[in-house]
Amino acid sequence: MKKIAIVSDIHGNIEALTAVLDDIENRGVDTIYCLGDVIGYGPNPIECFNIATRRFEIIIRGNHEEGVVDGAYGVSAMAKDAMDWTREVMKPQFYSLPNTKKQWHLLQNLPLMFRENNMLFVHGSPRCPTQEYILEDDTQDIFGEIPEKIAEIFSCVDQFCFVGHSHKPGIITDKSEWIPLHRFDYIWEVNKGQKIICNVGSVGQPRDRDNRSCYVTFDGKQICYHRIPYDWSQTQEKIRKLPKLDNRLADRLEVGH
Repeated sequence: MKKIAIVSDIHGNIEALTAVLDDIENRGVDTIYCLGDVIGYGPNPIECFNIATRRFEIIIRGNHEEGVVDGAYGVSAMAKDAMDWTREVMKPQFYSLPNTKKQWHLLQNLPLMFRENNMLFVHGSPRCPTQEYILEDDTQDIFGEIPEKIAEIFSCVDQFCFVGHSHKPGIITDKSEWIPLHRFDYIWEVNKGQKIICNVGSVGQPRDRDNRSCYVTFDGKQICYHRIPYDWSQTQEKIRKLPKLDNRLADRLEVGH
């Protein structure tokens, strides 16, 4: 099969996106798929979405694209403020240039998921594409059984499901095991008889206490995680100059949480 790079949760962070794209260039990748949240939280949503529409073969709708287009509901005040600001800067006006209107149309019509052969690509979960998280805690059961949530999600998966949303990378097996990156040294060897869910992590706002960008490459045999350093201080500075973006969005880039 072709070699694909899978990115997610860029969140308007152009410094992180640029660093990741530079790294992808050196890895013999045939195409790039994005699992959503290109925008939201970060200071450069227009620039990031423009790059995404040029460079990515597939862009899935994330909860931030949904919140920007349809309205921000059921999210924190910090996230709502970021979505509202992103809408202000991206939504075209009567006098807007044609490209602005074209980009907004693309934003409105992103697919909820994408299937290719035995692979499913979705932002959050097959059960609820933009909103549901699949977390480490979901894999645990006091009786040692496979939790109903995990069983239902895996019933939607042929073999591989790639997700983002939580910003926390790792592999979930069909035995309901959560396996962090250090347990397999960043390279997951595919077992043909095993279903897995792969959280690819976040390019623009990691939350696993590692402030480096995270993405994966997949060639049908191995899922390889890549951690890429970038100048997060530059992104911080831009966020702090925008009154409608909470400074906590800048702070968390340094600590990766």
